[in-house]
Amino acid sequence: MKHITKVAFVVLALGASACTNAGRFDNAGGGAGAGAVVPGSVSDPTSPAYFQQTIGDRILFEVDQATLNDAARDVLAQQATWLMANGAFTAIIEGHADEQGTREYNLALGARRASAVQNYLIERGVAASRLRTVSYGKERPIEICSDEACYSLNRRSVTVISAAGLTS
Repeated sequence: MKHITKVAFVVLALGASACTNAGRFDNAGGGAGAGAVVPGSVSDPTSPAYFQQTIGDRILFEVDQATLNDAARDVLAQQATWLMANGAFTAIIEGHADEQGTREYNLALGARRASAVQNYLIERGVAASRLRTVSYGKERPIEICSDEACYSLNRRSVTVISAAGLTS
């Protein structure tokens, strides 16, 4: 019985020591270590994931407004800088509204919101040929409830980027 216990401990010790090099199966080459930029990840400043999560892909609007506030302009200035540095991408700017009002009113409001974002990006130097707009009005809410907390999140514009020539 003692022999089996000793063998079990040796096997466990060898197994544990084999797990000390987490990157041993990394096939990326170059021996990239911790903190390395993984292409296409949030840590890659040229990736759509970085754009969406670090810069921000959406801005919010006040009730019945298509006017950009200071916070929106700050995000859009960063979007413009990113788009200028990453010319291989185009953007579709989605305009959204909350569920209050008619479908027609909200489609028009979403269009005004998307146009406000598009115009700001163009003013900041992004080529108009790289930007498209679409309005979804109240048809694509991210929150569903009859409460201001939900309404405020649905009054938005979202900049969806993709490689030039591709559609989202």
